[in-house]
Amino acid sequence: MDTTHKEVALRGPAGRLEGLLWVPKPPQEIRLAAVVSHPHPLYQGTMHNKVVYQTAKALDSLGLAVLRFNFRGVGASEGSYDHGRGEEDDVRTALDYLQAQFSGIPLLAAGFSFGAWVGLRAGCLDPRVIELIGLGLPIDDRKLGFDYLSTCTKPKLLIQGESDQYAARSHFESFVQTFNPEAAKATRVVFIPAADHFFTGHLDEMADALRGWMTARHPNLKLAPPRE
Repeated sequence: MDTTHKEVALRGPAGRLEGLLWVPKPPQEIRLAAVVSHPHPLYQGTMHNKVVYQTAKALDSLGLAVLRFNFRGVGASEGSYDHGRGEEDDVRTALDYLQAQFSGIPLLAAGFSFGAWVGLRAGCLDPRVIELIGLGLPIDDRKLGFDYLSTCTKPKLLIQGESDQYAARSHFESFVQTFNPEAAKATRVVFIPAADHFFTGHLDEMADALRGWMTARHPNLKLAPPRE
């Protein structure tokens, strides 16, 4: 995909957030724009994480505008870790930025691990967001709560490693069974065989699952060779 990529500065409640924006050419053909949120800030999570990057690359290959950013206190972003509360505000700041850049374009919220926890929560509540993509949801981490997904009726793709050390497959299948009927109908779950939490050695399969779901939902998206 022929894409312009640039460093951007977002202005959020905790101050400046650094981000990277990929915009396909020509920009007038953009039909969707996505925010991709990174894993836990206290455990080396950044917007340069491999899963986050591969997710952004897959969405870019479909012609989406894609914004990655560092949560408060990460990299050059101002502020400090806020246990998910402020980080959810950071996601909303990123969505605000995309709305300002691409007025009238529907938005997608995606995230990996901790980024899925706060990113999908923000996306479920935001009327500008039409669909959600969660990767490696760490549902076995008792400090994080994903119960909000049980009533979230927006279309969503949840991609899990079959050997995820933070979400046993049996636990995840039981978790999805708690969804109300409308939320369950809107949810697609994909398990990547033999993959761990970070999809080590299986990032291509993860990206293929993402692109397959997106092109099934949006037949007008043009799949292009992904960037290196």
